[in-house]
Amino acid sequence: MASRILRKRLEAEAAEKLGSKTTKKKTATKKKATRKKAKTTRKRKTKTIERKKIYWGVFSGTLKEEGRFAYDEREKAEEKLAALQKRSAKRLYFIQPIKETITEVAPAPEEEEE
Repeated sequence: MASRILRKRLEAEAAEKLGSKTTKKKTATKKKATRKKAKTTRKRKTKTIERKKIYWGVFSGTLKEEGRFAYDEREKAEEKLAALQKRSAKRLYFIQPIKETITEVAPAPEEEEE
């Protein structure tokens, strides 16, 4: 890089000594070759929507799952909770919602039989 600059300066000084201004104009008007970058398109990862299903879970104080009920069966979960609390008054039982992700398996391609 430094040798290129030094060479251009020496050429300019030599041109001044000769009195020729044309060499100076040519070097001043010369444009650098610019590289054009090829536009690259990035493939963005498509986000898969996580589908979730909610359940009511009946748990003991040690977080052991005692029962699992569909979301619309809250009354059944409360009945189970009441039955467990009647059985042993010393233990703690509670109801908590459980969210599970639904994993869909892609259907296998069907083969046609003739």
